[in-house]
Amino acid sequence: MLLEIDNVTLLYGRIQALHGISLTVNEGEIVALIGANGAGKTTTMRAISGLRPIASGRIRFAGEDITKLRADLRTVRGISQAPEGRGIFPGMSVLENLEMGAYTRRDSAGIRADLDRVYGLFPRLKERAKQVGGTLSGGEQQMLTIGRALMSRPKLLLLDEPSMGLAPMLIQQIFSIITEINQQGTTILLVEQNAQQALSRAHRAYVLETGRIVKSGTGTDLLHDPAVKDAYLGVA
Repeated sequence: MLLEIDNVTLLYGRIQALHGISLTVNEGEIVALIGANGAGKTTTMRAISGLRPIASGRIRFAGEDITKLRADLRTVRGISQAPEGRGIFPGMSVLENLEMGAYTRRDSAGIRADLDRVYGLFPRLKERAKQVGGTLSGGEQQMLTIGRALMSRPKLLLLDEPSMGLAPMLIQQIFSIITEINQQGTTILLVEQNAQQALSRAHRAYVLETGRIVKSGTGTDLLHDPAVKDAYLGVA
């Protein structure tokens, strides 16, 4: 087991955002976390990456208890996040943004190899290597966000709403690349409002409602679950 979240609660002031959630991610999987706006999906990601301290519970990664570990040290351990809303460095070039993703590393040959890998996944980024990030299209910025996260060579890639704001054709392209990243050996935890795409790609999935996990199963099982269809897939 690569990641284990055990009975985690998280507070925003007096508001309880997560109510004792537990989930696991095994090495080599794509695991999806789906739910409506405000369900706690992004909060869960921030708890895993260390950007929000948890109130109780435990987080284990690769056999180590990381519950109290600083966010930067979690990156060193192998957790990398492509945040919601992209969050690129708009005044820096595409190449500089990608290099920032490797800031914890000192293996220059490995960094060059990973840069080639990112350019192989996202040829558009190679074409625009010298272009300032803020001038890229929304789809290109999403590619850059994922590429930057890959530059730390993560064991676990956290993807937060990668399809947000993208045209349908680009959504299909992004999810195809996510599958390819996984097939290349990177484990993925995916938070996504596009439940159809997420469940189609995921090995397993969890449904989050108001800070509680209410369902779990294989991606295929949840894709065909009548309650999930009704709530998240727009069909009865």
